[in-house]
Amino acid sequence: MAGRGRSRDRIEPSFSGRSRFEEDDDFSLDDDDRISGRRGTKRFSSDATRTRAPDRKRRSRREPPERQDGGLFNFIRRVVYWCIVLGIWAGIGAAGLVFYYGSRMPSASTWAIPDRPPNVKIASVDGSVIANRGATGGEALSLDQMSPYIPEAIIAIEDKRFYSHFGVDPMGLARAVVNNLTGQPIQGGSTLTQQLAKNLFLSPDRTLERKVQEVLLSFWLEQKYTKDQILAMYLNRVFYGSNAYGVEAAARRYFNKSARDVNLGEAALLAGLVKAPSRLSPARDPDAANARAQIVLQAMRDQGYITDNEVKTAMTQTPSKAKSYWSGAGQYVADMVMDELPGLVGEVKEDLIVDTTIDKGLERKAEQSLNDILGKDGAKLDASQAALVSIDGTGAIRALVGGRDYAESQFNRAVKAKRQPGSSFKPFVYAAALEKGLTPYSVFNDAPIRIGNWTPENYEKKYNGEVTLATALAKSLNTVAAQLVMYDGPEQVIKLAHRLGIETELQPNASIALGTSEVSLTELTASYAAFMNGGYKATPHVIRRVTTAEGKVLYENTYDNPPRVVSETVAANMNAMMMGTIETGTGKSAKIPGWQAAGKTGTTQNSRDALFVGFTSNLTTGVWFGNDDGTPMKKVTGGGLPAKAWQEFMIAAHKGLSPAPLFGNGQFIADPNEFGNQPMAQAEPRPMQEQPTTIGGIISGVFGGGSSTEAQTSFPPAPGHEQQAVAAPGGPIPPGDVGGPAATSSVQPRRTTLLDLIMGQ
Repeated sequence: MAGRGRSRDRIEPSFSGRSRFEEDDDFSLDDDDRISGRRGTKRFSSDATRTRAPDRKRRSRREPPERQDGGLFNFIRRVVYWCIVLGIWAGIGAAGLVFYYGSRMPSASTWAIPDRPPNVKIASVDGSVIANRGATGGEALSLDQMSPYIPEAIIAIEDKRFYSHFGVDPMGLARAVVNNLTGQPIQGGSTLTQQLAKNLFLSPDRTLERKVQEVLLSFWLEQKYTKDQILAMYLNRVFYGSNAYGVEAAARRYFNKSARDVNLGEAALLAGLVKAPSRLSPARDPDAANARAQIVLQAMRDQGYITDNEVKTAMTQTPSKAKSYWSGAGQYVADMVMDELPGLVGEVKEDLIVDTTIDKGLERKAEQSLNDILGKDGAKLDASQAALVSIDGTGAIRALVGGRDYAESQFNRAVKAKRQPGSSFKPFVYAAALEKGLTPYSVFNDAPIRIGNWTPENYEKKYNGEVTLATALAKSLNTVAAQLVMYDGPEQVIKLAHRLGIETELQPNASIALGTSEVSLTELTASYAAFMNGGYKATPHVIRRVTTAEGKVLYENTYDNPPRVVSETVAANMNAMMMGTIETGTGKSAKIPGWQAAGKTGTTQNSRDALFVGFTSNLTTGVWFGNDDGTPMKKVTGGGLPAKAWQEFMIAAHKGLSPAPLFGNGQFIADPNEFGNQPMAQAEPRPMQEQPTTIGGIISGVFGGGSSTEAQTSFPPAPGHEQQAVAAPGGPIPPGDVGGPAATSSVQPRRTTLLDLIMGQ
């Protein structure tokens, strides 16, 4: 038994299975393999060790140790996985937002491009544009109508892939996001289509809802319209600063020209304004505007629109500082048109074209003449403003300047200002006297006179004694004009003035002879035109025709059949008398070489206002100089600055025209029937009695013989007070009472002389 037990406990060494050593040559014993303690325990331990060791080795061969980069790979794999998952959920969320915000918009079937605010195109007689008026400030142009540089410049700087994207540019949007996140200059990712959608339909609020709606509207625009149509809509509606919407308005605002004529440098400047129109406006900061234009030019070159040589040329074309407001005398005309238009066609609801009577060439000459005189003498004579209006025989306004500079002041002094005309009102006084029977040869006494409490004096404080009406008008004698008012009666003078075209209410007093009632320059000038055209009313007008953009006529003036307001005799005699003002009187500075010209000067108290109104057979022109606040000028009279400006304008206006005589050819007419009887608004003036034309009578007249009593009774009585002899300055002033019994008149007829007969007068 013991033997069997020992044999069981004995461990027989065995070296069989050499392959194990071949597989693992390492052989070692650890502490557990040593014989110590109980054998049974050791046998178990040793056996277990021998059993596990090969297993570890085999596992080591089958499963090599984990590599160092395995964790990074797993991390990247997990990031990609979750990015895909999150992307899917983000897409679902975005689709939900699009659906939600899209559902808050009206149905796409109801979407339509809102009408552009109506524009009023105001054109001159040759069809060229004077100005545009309306909310946009300019008419809409198609791409082929505007300068080709404009669309190229806007695409180069705002949306270079405009013709390739579908309304939204993913590349541009991604670039903008990257730049904004990395601190690069901030860029917007909106395409021109998106900008148009925003301008047409949406508010400028920066919200997610608005951005989603902008994208949806961009898709709709791209589906419904061509690229060229979208680009044209954008260019005609985008804001360019300084209250200019659309390229036409901007071009006229900054360059005073049409967008059709914009050059490369100007197109680059306009395209640069879109980024920040108010800040970059050349009217506000020309340096910033020009710097931005250079960036646009570089973008155009980079994209192949222009060459390096064109860039160099364009850099010299960029404009200097624009005026802070619309400029040019034509703007006064445009304002006048817009004031009158509603009364002719009602509310403006569509694009209109207004054809005016304005000649742009004359308009420029008128503006230049005023600025020349003001620039030369205005400052030293304390004259800061001027106005001019020129009218033809039909009443059509051919040129109108309402002030020195429209950009500085938009008040139209030619139309809206009411000022005393001074002595330029006297022709109405003299015409009324001619209608009552006096003639240019009628004699009045230029002497100190008192009418009630009023004692009119001549400008030079000198008196000339007995003078004819022709001489009195040429020298602008105040005492004679005052006598004529009382002879005619103020009411008769006012009636005649209103008949000729003065519409302002006039005060029926004696001082009206000196132009103390205020009138506008336009109505005063138009009234003179009735003398120029032979006695017909010349109603001042600037609008000839109003049509829609499609050509439908809404209004056309009817001033082609004016009424007669004075007889041919009165008109001819007044023309001859007013010629004396320019030839020998107070208006010598207004002479026009080669042309017959007539007119009248006017100066108010202390030289607050100075006027000259005159005419040729071609034009009637009125000029005013003064100050808006009514401060006096330094001894400026109507024969000074106004007559000089009148002369400069009229010489330029008549350049190249063949001289033509005035109505009546500058001759006094004795017989009103010489041109045939004409219907009169008032009674016909009594004709002059012919002087004896026998040889004896002529000789008697030459040597002073003959009866004067018969000649005196042939003329209408003088004013209703006795005329006095010429009084020395400081002497007694003859009374001016009116209404008493008529005394013997001192009106002396001019006797026919031998020289008159020889000269055919």
